[in-house]
Amino acid sequence: MVSPAMAEVLSAGPESVAGCRARAVHKVLNQVVLPGEELVLPDHEDVDGLGGAGEQPLRLNAGARPRLRVVCGPGLRRCGDRLLVTKCGRLRHKEPSGGGGGVYWVDSQQKRYVPVKGDHVIGIVIAKSGDIFKVDVGGSEPASLSYLAFEGATKRNRPNVQVGDLIYGQCVVANKDMEPEMVCIDSCGRANGMGVIGQDGLLFKVTLGLIRKLLAPDCEIVQELGKLYPLEIVFGMNGRIWVKAKTIQQTLILANVLEACEHMTTEQRKQIFARLAES
Repeated sequence: MVSPAMAEVLSAGPESVAGCRARAVHKVLNQVVLPGEELVLPDHEDVDGLGGAGEQPLRLNAGARPRLRVVCGPGLRRCGDRLLVTKCGRLRHKEPSGGGGGVYWVDSQQKRYVPVKGDHVIGIVIAKSGDIFKVDVGGSEPASLSYLAFEGATKRNRPNVQVGDLIYGQCVVANKDMEPEMVCIDSCGRANGMGVIGQDGLLFKVTLGLIRKLLAPDCEIVQELGKLYPLEIVFGMNGRIWVKAKTIQQTLILANVLEACEHMTTEQRKQIFARLAES
């Protein structure tokens, strides 16, 4: 049995949800958004898809001449003349330096990595198949890496890459209908820090949100760690971090501090670093 009051609520529910689904994007900045929500941008903006599988160049108002250019980042997709949220997280916005609409994306705490073109990732070589290495980057399928995609590599001078080695490279092909491809050289043919990572050190996995936080220009965590111990560290956009210090104890301390920084405030982090410096 359903009471009349409950029936009234149920009948009004879909209408109220539909009416509240589309919200102005500037009103939900830095707030939590859920998958399925629709966001409305000003009519004079057009949107470009970037950083997500299946996202295409978007234009919200095809009849009007665009005056501002907005980039739609991970977690957002086009739904007609609106933006559809595809990930749960906080809506972020970055103002452009030269004017325009800026970049909108959803800052989520997911651990599953979806390859994105241009991302620098840390992979693990899992197999050799002819002239191709299969590299596990944490996605739904391994990425392919050619033996010629190393600095100075030729048919006679092949790189010394074995199964189980760690590879730091860049994704050059990331399509939902194709397997990812990565290289260890830049556009000039230089390694530029990419290639096989040393045998020593520790590899561990964190959330993608923590990686973006550590790679932010205003992040002070890495600088504070460098003052604590001499270290070598590599960040992969796929949520993997490789770190190496002088001793195993220091390496483990650095890994534990990096994992804990995600949920610590600035004051708590300073207290931890002060204690480690004293010891």
